[in-house]
Amino acid sequence: MTELVLGAVAYDPKVVTIWSGFRSWLRDQGLPFDFVLYAHYERQAEDLVEGRIDAAWHSPLAWLRTRRLADAAGVEVRPLVMRDTDRDLTSVVVVRSDDGIRSPADLKNRTVAVGAVDSPQSTLIPLRHLADLGLVAGTDFEVLRHDTGVGLHGDHIGGERDAARALMAGEAAAACMIDSNHLLFGQEGILPPGGTRLLARTAPFDHCVLASGPSLDADLAERFTRALLSMSYEDPEVRHLLDLEGLTRWMPGRETGFGQLTAAVDATGFYDAGGRITAEDYRP
Repeated sequence: MTELVLGAVAYDPKVVTIWSGFRSWLRDQGLPFDFVLYAHYERQAEDLVEGRIDAAWHSPLAWLRTRRLADAAGVEVRPLVMRDTDRDLTSVVVVRSDDGIRSPADLKNRTVAVGAVDSPQSTLIPLRHLADLGLVAGTDFEVLRHDTGVGLHGDHIGGERDAARALMAGEAAAACMIDSNHLLFGQEGILPPGGTRLLARTAPFDHCVLASGPSLDADLAERFTRALLSMSYEDPEVRHLLDLEGLTRWMPGRETGFGQLTAAVDATGFYDAGGRITAEDYRP
Protein backbone atom coordinates (compact mmCIF):
# COMPACT_ATOMS: atom_id res chain seq x y z
CA MET A 1 0.00 0.00 0.00
CA THR A 2 1.25 3.51 -0.83
CA GLU A 3 2.72 5.37 2.12
CA LEU A 4 1.68 8.95 2.79
CA VAL A 5 4.69 11.15 3.52
CA LEU A 6 4.08 14.45 5.28
CA GLY A 7 6.47 17.37 5.67
CA ALA A 8 6.71 19.40 8.87
CA VAL A 9 9.04 22.24 9.83
CA ALA A 10 11.23 21.65 12.88
CA TYR A 11 10.65 25.00 14.56
CA ASP A 12 10.90 23.36 18.01
CA PRO A 13 12.20 20.01 19.37
CA LYS A 14 8.64 19.04 20.30
CA VAL A 15 7.84 18.67 16.59
CA VAL A 16 9.66 15.32 16.62
CA THR A 17 7.58 14.13 19.58
CA ILE A 18 4.34 15.32 18.01
CA TRP A 19 4.72 13.72 14.61
CA SER A 20 6.33 10.56 15.94
CA GLY A 21 3.24 10.16 18.10
CA PHE A 22 0.89 10.90 15.21
CA ARG A 23 2.84 8.44 13.06
CA SER A 24 2.37 5.62 15.56
CA TRP A 25 -1.31 6.40 16.05
CA LEU A 26 -2.07 6.65 12.32
CA ARG A 27 -0.24 3.43 11.54
CA ASP A 28 -2.21 1.71 14.31
CA GLN A 29 -5.34 2.86 12.47
CA GLY A 30 -4.09 1.07 9.37
CA LEU A 31 -2.96 4.20 7.55
CA PRO A 32 0.60 3.94 6.14
CA PHE A 33 2.15 7.23 7.25
CA ASP A 34 5.60 8.72 7.66
CA PHE A 35 7.04 12.23 7.94
CA VAL A 36 10.13 14.23 7.10
CA LEU A 37 11.36 17.41 8.79
CA TYR A 38 12.41 20.65 7.12
CA ALA A 39 14.56 23.51 8.32
CA HIS A 40 12.25 26.13 6.79
CA TYR A 41 8.90 26.46 5.03
CA GLU A 42 10.13 27.58 1.63
CA ARG A 43 11.69 24.24 0.70
CA GLN A 44 8.72 22.40 2.15
CA ALA A 45 6.30 24.36 -0.03
CA GLU A 46 8.39 23.72 -3.13
CA ASP A 47 8.68 19.99 -2.37
CA LEU A 48 4.93 19.66 -1.83
CA VAL A 49 4.10 21.23 -5.19
CA GLU A 50 6.79 19.21 -6.97
CA GLY A 51 5.54 15.93 -5.49
CA ARG A 52 8.49 15.04 -3.28
CA ILE A 53 6.14 14.89 -0.29
CA ASP A 54 2.42 14.13 -0.31
CA ALA A 55 1.18 16.53 2.37
CA ALA A 56 2.55 19.36 4.49
CA TRP A 57 1.79 20.96 7.84
CA HIS A 58 1.98 24.54 6.65
CA SER A 59 2.12 28.00 8.13
CA PRO A 60 -0.40 30.45 6.62
CA LEU A 61 2.38 32.09 4.61
CA ALA A 62 3.58 28.70 3.34
CA TRP A 63 0.04 27.82 2.32
CA LEU A 64 -0.30 31.07 0.39
CA ARG A 65 2.96 30.40 -1.44
CA THR A 66 1.96 26.78 -2.11
CA ARG A 67 -1.28 27.92 -3.73
CA ARG A 68 0.60 30.33 -5.98
CA LEU A 69 3.27 27.79 -6.92
CA ALA A 70 0.63 25.19 -7.68
CA ASP A 71 -1.47 27.53 -9.81
CA ALA A 72 1.63 28.49 -11.79
CA ALA A 73 2.55 24.81 -12.29
CA GLY A 74 -1.00 23.74 -13.12
CA VAL A 75 -1.19 21.16 -10.31
CA GLU A 76 -3.75 20.65 -7.57
CA VAL A 77 -3.23 21.38 -3.89
CA ARG A 78 -5.93 21.68 -1.27
CA PRO A 79 -6.35 22.24 2.46
CA LEU A 80 -7.32 19.05 4.29
CA VAL A 81 -7.62 20.02 7.95
CA MET A 82 -6.88 22.81 10.41
CA ARG A 83 -6.72 22.93 14.18
CA ASP A 84 -9.72 24.40 15.96
CA THR A 85 -7.23 26.97 17.28
CA ASP A 86 -6.24 28.06 13.75
CA ARG A 87 -9.52 29.79 12.96
CA ASP A 88 -10.52 33.42 13.49
CA LEU A 89 -7.40 34.68 15.26
CA THR A 90 -6.43 38.32 15.66
CA SER A 91 -3.21 40.26 16.08
CA VAL A 92 -2.91 43.34 18.25
CA VAL A 93 -0.86 46.51 18.39
CA VAL A 94 0.11 47.08 22.02
CA VAL A 95 1.39 50.22 23.76
CA ARG A 96 2.55 50.91 27.29
CA SER A 97 -0.16 52.04 29.66
CA ASP A 98 1.92 55.01 30.78
CA ASP A 99 2.45 56.29 27.23
CA GLY A 100 0.27 59.12 25.95
CA ILE A 101 -0.64 57.26 22.73
CA ARG A 102 -4.43 57.24 22.36
CA SER A 103 -4.99 56.33 18.71
CA PRO A 104 -3.02 54.71 15.88
CA ALA A 105 -2.44 58.18 14.43
CA ASP A 106 -0.27 58.92 17.49
CA LEU A 107 2.30 56.42 16.18
CA LYS A 108 3.33 58.86 13.47
CA ASN A 109 7.08 59.47 13.62
CA ARG A 110 7.43 56.83 16.35
CA THR A 111 8.89 53.29 16.31
CA VAL A 112 6.84 50.09 16.13
CA ALA A 113 8.43 46.78 17.16
CA VAL A 114 7.54 43.65 15.20
CA GLY A 115 8.70 40.04 14.99
CA ALA A 116 10.56 38.33 12.17
CA VAL A 117 10.29 39.55 8.59
CA ASP A 118 8.26 36.46 7.62
CA SER A 119 5.88 36.37 10.59
CA PRO A 120 2.27 36.72 9.44
CA GLN A 121 0.97 37.37 12.93
CA SER A 122 3.50 39.86 14.29
CA THR A 123 4.76 41.60 11.15
CA LEU A 124 2.93 41.17 7.85
CA ILE A 125 -0.70 41.29 8.98
CA PRO A 126 -0.46 43.98 11.70
CA LEU A 127 1.68 46.26 9.52
CA ARG A 128 -0.89 45.87 6.75
CA HIS A 129 -3.60 46.73 9.27
CA LEU A 130 -1.78 49.92 10.24
CA ALA A 131 -1.45 50.77 6.55
CA ASP A 132 -5.21 50.38 6.19
CA LEU A 133 -5.52 52.87 9.04
CA GLY A 134 -3.36 55.34 7.10
CA LEU A 135 0.06 54.65 8.62
CA VAL A 136 2.66 53.35 6.17
CA ALA A 137 5.62 51.47 7.61
CA GLY A 138 8.93 53.17 6.87
CA THR A 139 7.19 56.40 5.92
CA ASP A 140 4.92 57.35 8.79
CA PHE A 141 6.76 55.32 11.44
CA GLU A 142 9.96 53.33 11.84
CA VAL A 143 9.87 49.53 12.09
CA LEU A 144 12.07 47.77 14.64
CA ARG A 145 12.25 44.19 13.38
CA HIS A 146 13.41 41.15 15.35
CA ASP A 147 14.51 38.48 12.88
CA THR A 148 14.66 35.41 15.08
CA GLY A 149 14.04 32.12 13.26
CA VAL A 150 13.73 33.54 9.76
CA GLY A 151 12.25 30.87 7.51
CA LEU A 152 9.99 29.56 10.26
CA HIS A 153 7.22 32.04 9.38
CA GLY A 154 6.77 33.25 12.94
CA ASP A 155 6.33 29.76 14.45
CA HIS A 156 9.42 30.53 16.50
CA ILE A 157 7.93 33.33 18.56
CA GLY A 158 11.30 34.56 19.81
CA GLY A 159 11.14 37.63 17.58
CA GLU A 160 7.65 38.38 18.79
CA ARG A 161 8.80 38.03 22.39
CA ASP A 162 11.74 40.35 21.67
CA ALA A 163 9.31 42.91 20.24
CA ALA A 164 7.40 42.84 23.52
CA ARG A 165 10.66 43.34 25.43
CA ALA A 166 11.58 46.26 23.19
CA LEU A 167 8.25 47.88 23.99
CA MET A 168 8.78 47.63 27.74
CA ALA A 169 12.41 48.79 27.42
CA GLY A 170 11.26 51.99 25.73
CA GLU A 171 12.91 51.10 22.43
CA ALA A 172 9.55 51.26 20.66
CA ALA A 173 6.26 53.04 21.18
CA ALA A 174 4.21 49.98 20.16
CA ALA A 175 4.65 46.28 19.51
CA CYS A 176 2.77 43.87 17.27
CA MET A 177 1.87 40.34 18.30
CA ILE A 178 -0.87 37.75 18.05
CA ASP A 179 -3.52 38.15 20.73
CA SER A 180 -2.73 34.82 22.43
CA ASN A 181 0.92 35.79 22.79
CA HIS A 182 -0.07 39.09 24.37
CA LEU A 183 -1.61 36.95 27.09
CA LEU A 184 1.36 34.56 27.15
CA PHE A 185 3.92 37.34 27.52
CA GLY A 186 1.89 38.66 30.42
CA GLN A 187 2.05 35.25 32.10
CA GLU A 188 5.80 35.15 31.50
CA GLY A 189 6.23 38.56 33.13
CA ILE A 190 7.62 40.19 29.99
CA LEU A 191 4.54 42.40 29.87
CA PRO A 192 3.73 43.28 33.50
CA PRO A 193 0.11 43.25 34.72
CA GLY A 194 -1.55 46.50 33.76
CA GLY A 195 1.58 47.63 31.96
CA THR A 196 0.13 47.58 28.44
CA ARG A 197 -3.07 48.27 26.61
CA LEU A 198 -4.40 47.50 23.16
CA LEU A 199 -4.19 50.26 20.59
CA ALA A 200 -5.55 48.33 17.59
CA ARG A 201 -6.75 44.87 16.67
CA THR A 202 -6.80 43.26 13.23
CA ALA A 203 -9.79 41.56 11.69
CA PRO A 204 -9.91 37.78 12.26
CA PHE A 205 -7.66 35.57 10.14
CA ASP A 206 -6.78 31.88 9.88
CA HIS A 207 -3.42 30.35 10.70
CA CYS A 208 -1.88 26.93 9.93
CA VAL A 209 -3.32 24.39 7.50
CA LEU A 210 -2.48 20.79 6.66
CA ALA A 211 -2.39 20.66 2.86
CA SER A 212 -2.25 17.89 0.28
CA GLY A 213 -0.11 18.01 -2.86
CA PRO A 214 -0.47 16.58 -6.38
CA SER A 215 1.24 13.29 -5.49
CA LEU A 216 -1.36 12.33 -2.86
CA ASP A 217 -3.87 9.72 -4.01
CA ALA A 218 -7.44 10.96 -3.51
CA ASP A 219 -8.50 7.85 -1.59
CA LEU A 220 -5.51 8.06 0.74
CA ALA A 221 -6.13 11.78 1.25
CA GLU A 222 -9.72 11.02 2.25
CA ARG A 223 -8.63 8.29 4.68
CA PHE A 224 -6.00 10.58 6.19
CA THR A 225 -8.52 13.39 6.62
CA ARG A 226 -11.12 11.10 8.20
CA ALA A 227 -8.53 9.70 10.60
CA LEU A 228 -7.45 13.13 11.82
CA LEU A 229 -11.02 14.38 12.15
CA SER A 230 -11.84 11.29 14.23
CA MET A 231 -9.20 12.08 16.87
CA SER A 232 -10.93 12.69 20.18
CA TYR A 233 -9.59 14.82 23.01
CA GLU A 234 -11.32 12.37 25.33
CA ASP A 235 -8.93 9.64 24.16
CA PRO A 236 -5.94 9.64 26.56
CA GLU A 237 -3.78 8.03 23.87
CA VAL A 238 -3.90 11.13 21.70
CA ARG A 239 -4.74 13.89 24.18
CA HIS A 240 -1.11 14.64 25.03
CA LEU A 241 -0.28 14.90 21.29
CA LEU A 242 -3.15 17.30 20.73
CA ASP A 243 -2.02 19.36 23.72
CA LEU A 244 1.51 19.56 22.33
CA GLU A 245 0.17 20.64 18.93
CA GLY A 246 -2.16 23.18 20.54
CA LEU A 247 -5.61 21.92 19.59
CA THR A 248 -8.58 20.08 21.00
CA ARG A 249 -9.89 18.83 17.65
CA TRP A 250 -9.10 18.90 13.96
CA MET A 251 -11.52 20.73 11.66
CA PRO A 252 -11.96 20.73 7.88
CA GLY A 253 -9.50 22.99 6.11
CA ARG A 254 -10.67 26.20 4.45
CA GLU A 255 -9.19 29.00 2.37
CA THR A 256 -11.42 31.87 3.43
CA GLY A 257 -9.26 33.27 6.23
CA PHE A 258 -6.15 34.38 4.32
CA GLY A 259 -7.33 37.64 2.76
CA GLN A 260 -5.35 39.95 5.05
CA LEU A 261 -2.16 37.97 4.59
CA THR A 262 -2.65 37.93 0.83
CA ALA A 263 -3.03 41.72 0.84
CA ALA A 264 0.11 42.09 2.96
CA VAL A 265 2.15 39.80 0.70
CA ASP A 266 1.02 41.66 -2.40
CA ALA A 267 1.64 45.09 -0.86
CA THR A 268 5.16 44.20 0.29
CA GLY A 269 6.08 42.08 -2.73
CA PHE A 270 6.98 39.19 -0.45
CA TYR A 271 6.08 36.62 -3.15
CA ASP A 272 5.08 37.31 -6.72
CA ALA A 273 1.94 35.93 -8.37
CA GLY A 274 3.80 32.76 -9.33
CA GLY A 275 5.02 32.09 -5.80
CA ARG A 276 8.63 33.15 -6.30
CA ILE A 277 10.35 34.83 -3.35
CA THR A 278 10.68 38.49 -4.25
CA ALA A 279 11.23 40.10 -0.82
CA GLU A 280 14.66 41.69 -1.08
CA ASP A 281 15.68 41.13 2.54
CA TYR A 282 14.23 37.65 3.08
CA ARG A 283 16.63 34.72 2.99
CA PRO A 284 15.49 31.68 4.99
